[in-house]
Amino acid sequence: MNEQVRRSPDGSRRPLSEAYDTALLDLDGVVYAGGRAIEHAVASLIRARDGGMHLAYVTNNAARTPQAVADQLTGFGLPTGAGDVITSAQAVARLIAEQVPAGARVLAIGGEGLLVALRERGLEPVLSADDDPAAVVQGYDPTLDWGRLAEAAYAVQRGVPWFASNTDLTIPKERGIAPGNGALVEVVRIAAGGTPQVAGKPQPPMHRETVLRTGAERPLVIGDRLDTDIEGACNGGVDSLLVLTGVTTAAELLAAPPQHRPAYVDADLRGLLAPQPEVTEQDGGFRCGGWRAEAVGDTLAVTGAGTALDGLRALCAAAWTAAGDGSCGADAGKALARIGM
Repeated sequence: MNEQVRRSPDGSRRPLSEAYDTALLDLDGVVYAGGRAIEHAVASLIRARDGGMHLAYVTNNAARTPQAVADQLTGFGLPTGAGDVITSAQAVARLIAEQVPAGARVLAIGGEGLLVALRERGLEPVLSADDDPAAVVQGYDPTLDWGRLAEAAYAVQRGVPWFASNTDLTIPKERGIAPGNGALVEVVRIAAGGTPQVAGKPQPPMHRETVLRTGAERPLVIGDRLDTDIEGACNGGVDSLLVLTGVTTAAELLAAPPQHRPAYVDADLRGLLAPQPEVTEQDGGFRCGGWRAEAVGDTLAVTGAGTALDGLRALCAAAWTAAGDGSCGADAGKALARIGM
């Protein structure tokens, strides 16, 4: 990744599946949404893997075990082993194990994936703040009730070290966007105060866990969220591909601060299989395909014709260059409508 502030999306003459050895793929919003595979995801990933790219699935969702995730992907027609799945539960279990005695009790507020990860590190999950835990950890669990959150709050109030698998405020589901683990972490914070140690994306423990488990040398992070996937790639010093199949909108991408700017942008995972068009600076504006974009005062403007994605890439260059080290506040509404986004 370029160490300077990114001013525009990158181009690639080779398909990304050839330019990088390992795809570090987010799951929710990238490969699937809830219980259904996202269109084009499975076919694209199979082609990338058949071409020699290693696929690893990196998720902040700590609710399920790696085997359960692998089984779901296999059910979609994408044969996957548990070793190909890295979860924030695994990252936070390692983080806890490095700070508490071997075999320590941990108050676990989360699903089966969190419990399994803790046991793999030799830690003993317990259910109550009265069980003398050495740590309390929160991980996503869609069935979590008030009583479990209350136990976490009681433990934190007593000074027990507090950890969280991740702090994603939302999670994509078939019916829309639902509250994520970060929303539940906020509930405990409101009741007990303090701030947990966080392992999941975009924090370094998740990147470390991923590298340890995959051995990737030229990884490409692929995600749908600027504040987890893309920022995590930035923190790890690796390139990233943003796909527009999840929570990030085109307007949010244009307003992204430096740590949220991906190297590449595409509609979906088919972007792995093709070269990425170059954005060029010309006459004070930026061109991609048949589009030319520029910042005019407090407005982004675009002219020309072509695919919506090329227009978006050109607009990203105009917006990010105008913003520099900050977030672009220019009005992009008319420009996005002009390119059909």
